Amino acid sequence: MSMVRRMRICDISQDEAAMSTRLKIAFATSDMQHVNQHFGSARTFAVYAVDMESSELLEAAQFGELAQDGNEDKLSVKIDLLDGCAAVYCEAVGASAIRQIMAAGIQPVKVNRDSLIADLIEDFQNELKTGPSAWLAKAIARQNGADPSRFARMEAEGWEE
Repeated sequence: MSMVRRMRICDISQDEAAMSTRLKIAFATSDMQHVNQHFGSARTFAVYAVDMESSELLEAAQFGELAQDGNEDKLSVKIDLLDGCAAVYCEAVGASAIRQIMAAGIQPVKVNRDSLIADLIEDFQNELKTGPSAWLAKAIARQNGADPSRFARMEAEGWEE
């Protein structure tokens, strides 16, 4: 199984500084508008950069025809494509794929078939604004990296029993 086609959108707003405040999220889609694919047999993924106020399509990748046959080798190419993503939205995902996706630091999100990508992005942005869930807070922390001075701040606060 291999990637058939990959399109990256080139824009200066995708530089490292701009991406430091945005999260990448991916969608398993056949039409670039709806989430309507099972992760393991998805033929196309759309990857967006999202922050509280905006979203931007970064890339789309298309794969050859795949069956839901339990062949786990096909997953590694897809997971490699999703490197750096906080989440991947799909209609369904198998247990083995969930383990591999989560091991790569990506949260699989199962949604109803034909959910609009635009609506899911808006929901994601609202979650960023109102306070992230546990998995999203972890993704934000992972992207921002560990603050080496956090222990010094804790020590300065003191400890009382």
